[in-house]
Amino acid sequence: MGQLGIRQQRFVDEYMIDLNGTQAAIRAGYSVKTANEQSSRLLANVNVQAAIARLQAERSKRTGVSADRIVLELAKLGFVNITDVADFDDATVRDDANRNDTAAIQSVKVKRIPTEDGDIVERELKLHDKVKSLDLLGRHLGIWNDKLKINGGVPVVIRDDLPEDDE
Repeated sequence: MGQLGIRQQRFVDEYMIDLNGTQAAIRAGYSVKTANEQSSRLLANVNVQAAIARLQAERSKRTGVSADRIVLELAKLGFVNITDVADFDDATVRDDANRNDTAAIQSVKVKRIPTEDGDIVERELKLHDKVKSLDLLGRHLGIWNDKLKINGGVPVVIRDDLPEDDE
């Protein structure tokens, strides 16, 4: 791959901060007025794309974050069954709940209210949003078709026998 210019490399470095091309172009020294166009041009550049891909791969290796890991985590959240996590008799996390199931827990709240007859305990166990997780998985797999396709012909009739205007 070819070498990047100083501003191109700066753009790549800035792009890796927030993946916002326009803001990266501005921070790299391109004009605010033309930053959107410059970012589009830079992101279409094969050498810039290669540099970004290399940095993303390095980041993924360094952090342990990968597309596979994200999909697996979404699957944990999307496919958990609350009966595998919660004991409904006392609203607690089940002793035999496994790590995959407990990963789906967003929060556990325990509130003790002292009374003369002893404490009243209120418990709340909240799971992460299953629908959102399943939606993200479905989008990743291309299951949902959010695009409206209109197929079919519209007949067009061209007539040459229309009366002429008498002006």
